[in-house]
Amino acid sequence: MKKQMTILYKVHNNLYVNLTNKCPCACTFCLRQTREEMEESGSLWLEHEPSIEEVKEEFKKFDLSQYEEVVFCGFGEPTERLDDLLVIAKFVKDTYNKPIRINTNGLSDLMYGKDTAPMFEGLVDTISISLNTPNAERYYELTRNKFGIESFDAMIEFADHVKHYVPSVVFTTVDTTLTKEEEAQCQAICDRIGVTYRIRPWED
Repeated sequence: MKKQMTILYKVHNNLYVNLTNKCPCACTFCLRQTREEMEESGSLWLEHEPSIEEVKEEFKKFDLSQYEEVVFCGFGEPTERLDDLLVIAKFVKDTYNKPIRINTNGLSDLMYGKDTAPMFEGLVDTISISLNTPNAERYYELTRNKFGIESFDAMIEFADHVKHYVPSVVFTTVDTTLTKEEEAQCQAICDRIGVTYRIRPWED
């Protein structure tokens, strides 16, 4: 019997899209190291990456009027499938007229070797980027990403560019993981480039 994959799942009042398990990071704090699901999502480990058509079919099983946002975020970095993500985002916009958010590590420019910011225009309402820390060396130590120490500056540059194409750009850190001084430094980064800073609660 074919295993049931979790492609769409509810968190709070939002519907989340689990497109891939691929990620260029191996974060020390990643939730998927200690759990298989979020709330009552079912396992977020994918048997295979769902096709665009599979994802569209899955949307038919949900009453979208019950959800505030459609969020691209699962057990992987959603921009690993950037072209497919944008096709699905357009489908959601055209079919359901729902706000769309992407939770990302902000490293898509490094992943594709180009400025990806313009690709989000008109399709995405919010991009939430995991800042994690105000320090480049500490960022690389925490994320253990394949791009090296330059990843921190690339992430900041992506946020600075994408704010011209996406109405809301947010940098996030996790409550209790930084000192107040570090949080102030994160706020200063956000103020400098003109994006929002949000401290989100820790999830264990």
